[in-house]
Amino acid sequence: MEYYHNPGKDLVITVEGRRYLRHGIRTHFVGVGEDYLSLFRRYVAPVYQPGDCVAVSEKVAALCQGRVVRREEVRVTPLARFLARCVHQTPAGPGMGLPVKMQFALDQEGRGKVLWAALRAGVDKLRGIHGTFYRLLGPEVRGLDGFYGEDIPAYADLGIRIPHQPDRLCDQVYQETGILSYIVDANALGVELLGKAAALPQGAGGLTAVLRDNPAGQEGQCTPFLLIRPAGEIGAG
Repeated sequence: MEYYHNPGKDLVITVEGRRYLRHGIRTHFVGVGEDYLSLFRRYVAPVYQPGDCVAVSEKVAALCQGRVVRREEVRVTPLARFLARCVHQTPAGPGMGLPVKMQFALDQEGRGKVLWAALRAGVDKLRGIHGTFYRLLGPEVRGLDGFYGEDIPAYADLGIRIPHQPDRLCDQVYQETGILSYIVDANALGVELLGKAAALPQGAGGLTAVLRDNPAGQEGQCTPFLLIRPAGEIGAG
C-alpha cells in the first residue's frame, strides 16, 4: 500500500514511544446530505485492516447529517456586529469575529448568556486567561465552522455545525462496516475529540495525540479520513 500525507505534514508520528502512520484518505469534495456510510465503504474499507482506526473530520460527518446553517437564514443584528469587533482573531481563523457567527451564538444560546460570556471573557483576558467566551457558550458555538471562504470558497456562505450524537454515529459505522472510527475537531489551536466508537479501546488522550499537528490540514486537501496504523515500537525492525 502506498501511503499519502499532506504537504508539510509527517507520515509518521511518535506517541508515548510508539510510531503511528497517518494515511490521508483522499475523497471527492463532500457535499451536504451525502451518505456517510457510503463514504466509508467507498474510500475507507478498501485500505482498512484489523488494528487500524480512522480519525474523521467533524465537517464531513456534519455535512452528511445536513447540520448546516446558510447565510441567508441568519439575520445579523447590530449587537452581533458590535460583539464581533471585540473578538481577537486566532491562528485558527476569525471565529466569532465574523458577525454571522456571532449572530448564530446569540440565536443559539440567547442574548443574556452571550453578553455574560463576553463580559467574563473580557475580565479573564486582563488576567491572561483565554478561551473563556467559547468555554462558557459550549460546543455548539465553539464548534461552528465555515462562513469563511478564504481557504475553502464553498464554505463562504455556509456554516457547519458539530455532528449530532457523534458517539452513536461512530458505533453505527462499526456495526455496519466493522471500521473503528472517531470524530475530531482539529485546527491550529488543538484537537478535540467529539465522539468515538464504544469498541475503540484507546482513550481520548491517545486518539488526539496522534493528530496533534493536524495532519488533515485546514484547506481543500480532501482528506477528511485519516487512517491511523500502528508502526511498532521505536527501533523495531
